[in-house]
Amino acid sequence: MPKYLVQARYTAEGLQGLVKDTASGRKAAVQAALKAVKGKVESMYFAFGADDAVLIVEAPDNVSVAAVAMAAASSGLVSIRTTPLLTVAEVDQAVAMQPKYRAPGQGK
Repeated sequence: MPKYLVQARYTAEGLQGLVKDTASGRKAAVQAALKAVKGKVESMYFAFGADDAVLIVEAPDNVSVAAVAMAAASSGLVSIRTTPLLTVAEVDQAVAMQPKYRAPGQGK
């Protein structure tokens, strides 16, 4: 199943909700949302700096993980960045394809 890096930043109001719900409560909420689209949380961490939470999640496809991200972001209490992750084997497959590409301004 495809994996995604999800980085989240809470608003001030969202952080107040985190305090009220607890970190384990927020994890349970994210797990439930992903379960609804047949996905799951592989790992979840809270962090200092630009992101308040960092997750590795599995979802059946881009549409499913986008649905969860949009549901969370539409609350207005958290902003989400989602990055699809590739396995080493998938990158090896991409490297092996070697498509022809002409860079801008390079000969024809």
